[in-house]
Amino acid sequence: MSKQVPLKPGLWGQAKEMALQTPESRNRYVDFLRALSILAVISGHWLMIAPQVSDNNLVLNNLLTFAPWTHWLSWGFQVMPIFFLVGGYANGVSWSASIRQGHHYNEWLSNRLGRLIRPVLPLLLGWMLIIWVGQLVGIPSQILSVASQVALVPIWFLAVYIMVALLVPLTYKAWSRFGLYSFWFLAFLALVNDALFFAAGFKAVGWFNYAFVWLAVHQLGYAWRDGHLSGLRNALAWAGGGALFLFIIMYFGPYPIAMVSVPGDEVSNTLPPKIAMLALGITQMGILMAFETRVQRWLTGVGPWAMTILINAMIMTIYLWHLTASTLVIGIAWQFGDIGLDINPDTKTWWLLRPVWMVVYIIALSLLAVMFGRLERGSSSSSPPGSSWQLILGALVACTGLAILALKGIVGEQWLGLRLYVLCLPFLGAVIAGLIPLPSRSKSS
Repeated sequence: MSKQVPLKPGLWGQAKEMALQTPESRNRYVDFLRALSILAVISGHWLMIAPQVSDNNLVLNNLLTFAPWTHWLSWGFQVMPIFFLVGGYANGVSWSASIRQGHHYNEWLSNRLGRLIRPVLPLLLGWMLIIWVGQLVGIPSQILSVASQVALVPIWFLAVYIMVALLVPLTYKAWSRFGLYSFWFLAFLALVNDALFFAAGFKAVGWFNYAFVWLAVHQLGYAWRDGHLSGLRNALAWAGGGALFLFIIMYFGPYPIAMVSVPGDEVSNTLPPKIAMLALGITQMGILMAFETRVQRWLTGVGPWAMTILINAMIMTIYLWHLTASTLVIGIAWQFGDIGLDINPDTKTWWLLRPVWMVVYIIALSLLAVMFGRLERGSSSSSPPGSSWQLILGALVACTGLAILALKGIVGEQWLGLRLYVLCLPFLGAVIAGLIPLPSRSKSS
C-alpha cells in the first residue's frame, strides 16, 4: 500500500494533494460533469430570479415570464438529467463494489442516505430561524412564504434521487440482465404515461413519470459505466436521435419550449416530468459523451482536477444553499432602501447589472459554504447502520417531508407560522434511519 501524503492546510491545498493521489483508473469525467452541472444549475437559478419592488412590496419575479425568448436558454441550464446520469454511473460503481466486497444493502444504503439527508437538515433549521426573525422584524408572511418556497426548490431533487437510490439493487439487476432494454422499457412507459396525461386526460398518472423518466436516465448511467456510450459516432447518434425526437414532439405535440416550469403555463415539462425531459437528457448525454476523451486528458492536469475535487467536496452544500444565498441578498437589498430593485426585468440596465448581482450572490454563497460545508464533509458516521427496513422507512418519511416542502414551502399556520408537522418529517426520517444517533443511556458498571 502506498504511503499517504500529509494534506496541506486549507481546502485548496487538500484538493491538490488529493488530485496528486488520484489513481489513473478513476473516471474523472464523472466528477467533472457533476461539478459542471451544479454550476449550471446555480447560474440558471440566479439568472431566472428577477426581484423588483412594486408599490413598496417586494416581488420575486421569474425572468421566464418577462422574456419568452429565454425559454430556449433552459435547454442548456436544465441539467438535472446529467445529475441522474452521473448518479447512475456512480451508483453502479459503488453498488457493484459493495457486492464484490460482500457488503449488505443496509451498509451501502446507510452511506448513501447519510450523504443525501444529513446536509439538508441544517438548511431546514436555518429557514426556521429566518422565518422566526422575519416575523419579529415585521416582514409580511406572504413574502416570507414565497421566499422560503423559492429557496427550498432544490430539495425536490433530493426527494426524487433518494427514491432512485433505494431502488438501485433492482435497477442494477435489471441492467445486468436486460442491458439497454431496461432503459427502453422505462422510456416506453414514460411515453405511454404522457399519452394518458394529454390524450386521455388522466392528469394524476403524470406523477408516475418521476419514476419512469429519472430511472430511465439513471439506467443510462449504468450504460455509460459499462462502455455502451463510448465512441464519437455512438455519442453523436444518441445526441442526434434525442434532438430529432425532441424537435418533433415540440413542433407537433403539446410540449412547451421551456425545460423548467414557467409561472402561469398550463403544461410543464418538469412538473411532473415529461418525455421531452428524457429526450433533452439523451441529447445532452450524447453531446457530453462526444467530449469525454478530450476532457479526460485535460483533467489529468493538477489544476483542473483539483478544482473539480474542491467543488465536489462541497457540492451538496452549494446546491442546497445557493437559492438561500440569493434570497438573503435580495432581502438585505430590500431592507436597505431597495438597492437595485427598482429596475424593470429584461431591460438593458437590468442585464448590465446581472454580473454585479452574480458576484454578490457568489460572495454570499461562499460564506454559507464555509459555515456549512464542514457538515457535509463530516457527514459520515462510525456507528453501525440500521436494518434495511429502518433505512427504507426513514428514507420514505424524509422524502415525504422534502417533497411537500419543495411544493408548498415552509410557512404554514402552525407554531411560529411554520408548516411544523411537515418540517418534522425529514428529521424523523433521519432518526428512524439512524442518521441522527439518539443519546444512549450510559451502562451501569
